[in-house]
Amino acid sequence: MKTELLTNKDVQHAGELLKSGEVVAFPTETVYGLGANATDETAVKKVFTAKGRPADNPLIMTIADEQQLDQFVVVSNAARQLMSAFWPGSLTIILPIKPGKVSMIVTGGLQSVAFRLPDNEATRTIIRAAGVPIVGPSANTSGKPSPTTAQHVWHDMQGKIAAIVDDGPTQIGVESTVVDMSVATPTILRPGAITQKQLEDVLKVSVIDATSTESVASDVTPKAPGMKYRHYAPDKQVIMFDRLDVLNLKTALRRNDVVMAQDVTISIMQIPLDQTWSLGETLENATEQLFAGLRFYDDEPHVGVIYVEKMPPIGIGKAFNNRLAKAAGNQEFNV
Repeated sequence: MKTELLTNKDVQHAGELLKSGEVVAFPTETVYGLGANATDETAVKKVFTAKGRPADNPLIMTIADEQQLDQFVVVSNAARQLMSAFWPGSLTIILPIKPGKVSMIVTGGLQSVAFRLPDNEATRTIIRAAGVPIVGPSANTSGKPSPTTAQHVWHDMQGKIAAIVDDGPTQIGVESTVVDMSVATPTILRPGAITQKQLEDVLKVSVIDATSTESVASDVTPKAPGMKYRHYAPDKQVIMFDRLDVLNLKTALRRNDVVMAQDVTISIMQIPLDQTWSLGETLENATEQLFAGLRFYDDEPHVGVIYVEKMPPIGIGKAFNNRLAKAAGNQEFNV
């Protein structure tokens, strides 16, 4: 298959491709997604094939307008409050489906489904042109670091999908927060830019954060992407480290090892710049650069171990550490 590289001026063409059952990669503010008509099971199966994704890993449905929800799911007043506060934006909401309205291929056999309305005008226009919601998992090979540029998507998906819409680098760099509103107590299943406190401030109730303790048994279908399978991981070994251990890490580094860290940490280590990837000065900088750095070093044949600095577990730093821990298989540098 020949993959077309489109721009944000080609949104009508991208919508027509989706309408005809093709798979199209699209931009969002978080990471690039892999789109297909969510109401066409044949098209949805193409997404699983392109990604090499397990069939029990549910897909997020992506919409252009809140009104598209009502045909498929039961929406509570609390869920409407979250949509009013955070949509369009980096929040995915799990809702109970109306009987027979969403394919079990999309939900992984569950009676709930996740929806998101992205903060990207090009993608919302594409979905309107398609006339249907689309599935929208990250546009990468399953288990690998998510794509934050169209070039990342091209690396993984060239020849596997019909088109890629290039709208430049993403702004946030990690996937959306996933909150389960199909249960009695709102529960975060994946951390992202929208924090637990922000959700509680809107809902005026306690929100459970299950991301620190949630683990999914091998015979259980996860309710959100990234909960069960190896995720966000390059082929090379990734090891997390704490800034307090940088001098010990410097002693342990081999010449072909590399360090991804914030600027202040790199300055403390005083190692050659060709061994470093800057995570900037802020938590937002670090989160934006995480997947890009992992992808870059994974493609460099001379690189040995990738050491990545952990962030303070506040705000979006919690999302950064969540993705990093999965990429590293929870391996930490020990003095």
